[in-house]
Amino acid sequence: MTEPPIHAGCVAIRGVGVLIAGPSGSGKSDLALRLIERGGVLVSDDYTLLHVEAGTLHATAPATIAGRIEVRGLGIVDRPTIASIPVALFVEAGTPDRLPDPMTRTLAGIAIPAYRLALLEASAPAKIDLMLDRILR
Repeated sequence: MTEPPIHAGCVAIRGVGVLIAGPSGSGKSDLALRLIERGGVLVSDDYTLLHVEAGTLHATAPATIAGRIEVRGLGIVDRPTIASIPVALFVEAGTPDRLPDPMTRTLAGIAIPAYRLALLEASAPAKIDLMLDRILR
């Protein structure tokens, strides 16, 4: 069963989806572009559909925005995309704690590792790599 769309983008990295959530203007699409530049692939921008398949949470783009990302100051840009990906990480815009306790976010009944991150920091893509290292080991 497909859940209502959530206000988050998704990028595929290392065969898993990273959901990037936050309010408008927080840097979701900017971070997605930087992750794509590092080898990630767009799944969805700004809104993501979630569904559970064999006990695993999967992300897809709504048909109206599939393969497109908004680049502030440039407009809507077409990008290669992956239609569906299992979700492994939830990143939320905000000021992270220095030494955070482990967090999860439950989406469609599935608990996903979650982190708070300043999305516009230059180090944000590297931090996501480190988060995935921790999750995928």
